[in-house]
Amino acid sequence: MVAQYTIFGRQVGSHVLAMLTLGTFAAGTTFAMSGKEKAKEQGPPINASSKDEEEFIQEFLKNNGGEQKAKQ
Repeated sequence: MVAQYTIFGRQVGSHVLAMLTLGTFAAGTTFAMSGKEKAKEQGPPINASSKDEEEFIQEFLKNNGGEQKAKQ
């Protein structure tokens, strides 16, 4: 026989309370782990004196950044 508890004037079985507890824990864990994905790692801002210089630096980092990752 199942143990019965009176909650808000109703009889509730212990197995129902166990399922509700596990379900609440699973839902809370899922909610806590969801959220915004972390953005890509951003380096320091580029302080270029002109738009051409900024484009050159970005192109240089794009071309040489892949080589460094391949070496590691």
